[in-house]
This record gives sequence, structure tokens and C-alpha cells, in this order.
Amino acid sequence: MVAPHPYPRRLQAPAQSFFLFGMRDVGKSTWSRLAFPTARRVDLLDEGLFQSYLRDPALFGRELLGLPAGASVVVDGIQRLPSLLNEVHRFIENQGLHFVLLGSSARKLKQAGTNLLAGRALRRVMFPLLPEELGRDFDLTEVLRFGSLPVVWQSSAKAESLEAYVQLYLKEEIQAEALVRNLPGFARFLPVAALFHGQVLSAAGLSRDAGVARTTISGYLEILADTYLAWLLPAYEGRLRVKERKHPKLYWVDPGVVRAARREFHPPTEAERGPLFEGWVGTLLRAYGEAGSALGLGHDGLFHWAPTEGDTEVDFLIQRGREFTALEVKAKEHLSSSDFKGLKAIASLKGIQRRLVVFLGARPFRTDDGIEALPVAAFLRELESRTL
Repeated sequence: MVAPHPYPRRLQAPAQSFFLFGMRDVGKSTWSRLAFPTARRVDLLDEGLFQSYLRDPALFGRELLGLPAGASVVVDGIQRLPSLLNEVHRFIENQGLHFVLLGSSARKLKQAGTNLLAGRALRRVMFPLLPEELGRDFDLTEVLRFGSLPVVWQSSAKAESLEAYVQLYLKEEIQAEALVRNLPGFARFLPVAALFHGQVLSAAGLSRDAGVARTTISGYLEILADTYLAWLLPAYEGRLRVKERKHPKLYWVDPGVVRAARREFHPPTEAERGPLFEGWVGTLLRAYGEAGSALGLGHDGLFHWAPTEGDTEVDFLIQRGREFTALEVKAKEHLSSSDFKGLKAIASLKGIQRRLVVFLGARPFRTDDGIEALPVAAFLRELESRTL
């Protein structure tokens, strides 16, 4: 019997069948047990059960035959046997079963050519614990140092848990699932990619520093994205007077994991704090905003804005229809005029409705030209009330 999770997740289960993706140990299995206590559970992470279905895929279907119409079935680790989706499809259509398909990787599902059940199952993503899920236990300093994966957050030895997490990721997610041919090369790539957290991506730089062929780098980046450890933020390419860069920025989903990949467990330095804070805000924007996210605030696109001329940039550009919200992130308590440079420059972008800077100060304020400065608490209130 699994103990109830001390932090209730905000994810609401859709009425129809759905995939729930998310990085390893983000809490998908625990949530599914609480949300579907009477469901039939199929745990493909159980090696014995996995091997039995591998030998006889039809066994999965035979075991579902006796379930009543409308019954729920939770399949944990669906990425291990994508072929089972054929049976899932059949039982959705013919028996009206409701499937909850948990996965820590979308890679094999994509490689198998599946179309994720052609719309018969929705897609949701679970992120590390959010501030509103942590409630009174939320501590930004702690989150930026150790992240907020449940398995780490509840550990009495967070640094050791993070170190073990990265090793288990390489062993169970990468090696066991045979996602790369050259495991040592991927192991070298991982800490180098962690150094690029919050930066515009340079495939040549990654290739040189990791000692891996440049043609291999794109595949490794896809693996990070497909296993939900990291994501790429595209550059906005609107038709302005100057041409925008087309290079994306690389962000890791969890601050603790990116630091563990670099084997850094000490309190973040001032230089580290900026990218960690920026990446954490970016993850929150995704968690609340992307189509298919657990919380469903909803937006049509998330970008960074960086004209090629000069060093002007804006960290995040949120698009809804033809309207935009520009958002800068500053890991400082006091803002100077230079901190508003990018938001002043982007004012000419057609459709800009709001310009915001999230910072570590205590009080919100507004500049003479309408830029809003939001402390973390105010920013979180807007996210949680779905008003951002």
C-alpha cells in the first residue's frame, strides 16, 4: 500500500483516456493511485510482467476482456511497450474502457510511429511540485538549490538523492531503454548540457565541450526533451525591423537536477542564481500555460525575443492569438534602469499588451511607461488565479 502523497497535485483527470507524461519520479504513479484507487493497474516497470507481455503481447488484451464498460485501466511505463497501444485503441473503441497511460519518455512512442491513438487519448504533462502544491512548505531558496521533485523534496539527504537520481536516469532511462548507442558519450554530454541551462543553444559549443560529434548533439537534445528533463524555447520570429535570431534557448525542467548533472550541491552562487531563477519561472509558465499541461491556463506559444543587433533581449514572450505578454526575470531585490532595457525595446512589437519583470523584491511597482515589476509572490498569485 502506497502512502498518500503529502502534497496534493493540482492535475485534474480528463473524462476521456489520456497520456500523462513527465520526468522520472515526478509523481505520476502516486497521483494515479490516488486519483484512480479502483482502477486495474498494469505496471510495465515490473520486469516480470513486462517480460510476459513481451513474449505474448496478446496476454494484455485477454486480461482486459472481463472488465466492464467504462472501467479505468492505469498502464504505468507505457513507453516500454508501445505495441500495447494497438490493444488500448481496440478496447477504447469496442469496450469503452478508460485508459490512463503513464510515461517518462515519449521517445519510443514516436519512434514506433504511433500517433498517440489519433486523438482518442488526450495528452497531459506533470511537472515537479509547484509552489501552490507545496503550500506553506514552499521555499524559493530551497527550490533553486535542490529543485522540487517529490522524491528529492521529501528526502532527508537531498544532495545524495539528486546524485542518485542522475545516475538512475542514465541507468534506467537511457541504458535500459537503449535510447543511445554510446552511453559514455551521452554521460559526457549531460553535464555540458547542464552548463548551457538558460543560454541560447550552440550545437558547436556543446559538441566541442562534450567531445561528441555535432551531428549527434541534436539527437541527444531530443532525448533530454523526450524524457522531460529539458526543453527548448524557440526564438520569436515576427516581422520586425531587425531579424530575430533563430536559435532556441535550453532550459532544464528542475533546478536541482540541472545542478546535480553538474555535480553542484552547494548553495547557488550569485552567478548561478540568475539562470536557475529564470529557468524555474520558465517551467512555471509551461506548467500553467501549455496546451496539454496539467493546469491549463492556456497560451498559443512561448518564445524568447532577441534581435540580432545589440544585446537587447526579453526572456519570455507569451502569445495568445495576436496578443503578447513580455516577461523578464531578474534574480535581484532591487532593479535598475538597465533591467528594463529589453522590455522598453519590445514595446514596438505589435500586439504587446503587458510588459512584466519578475524579481526578488518585496513590493510591486509600475514604471512611468507602464512596465510592471512583480515580486515572486505577486507573480505566483497571477499564475494561480489564471490571470497572467
